Amino acid sequence: MIIVFQIVLVLVVLGVSLVLIRGGSNAKHMAIRRIMVLLFAVAAVLSIFFPTVLSRLAGVVGVGRGTDLMLYAFIVSFLVYMSTTHQRFHSMEMTLTKLSRRIALDEAVRPWETKDERDATDGGR
Repeated sequence: MIIVFQIVLVLVVLGVSLVLIRGGSNAKHMAIRRIMVLLFAVAAVLSIFFPTVLSRLAGVVGVGRGTDLMLYAFIVSFLVYMSTTHQRFHSMEMTLTKLSRRIALDEAVRPWETKDERDATDGGR
């Protein structure tokens, strides 16, 4: 039974990682991230109040203890968080790069314009 749970856990990790790597940091990915964090928090709170239920659930799926099951859930949640954060930072870097290029082009000296024409177009900067 343990090997079945391990295979399922690996497939879940790979599946979630592929889904999150494939997309950008849109509302869907942010919702998935928030749902995963919320589920982990609810499971953690419930395990505090009802530790025997978590231990029984761990026994059903083939994990030795409830704390081990929570550790596996934390690992999956952490991987999801890392993936979505990476996607968001990558998107912000791309936006910053485009913005920097646009500003550089807008502020570049145009040799075909006279000084008076440049002053008139850029507001006298």
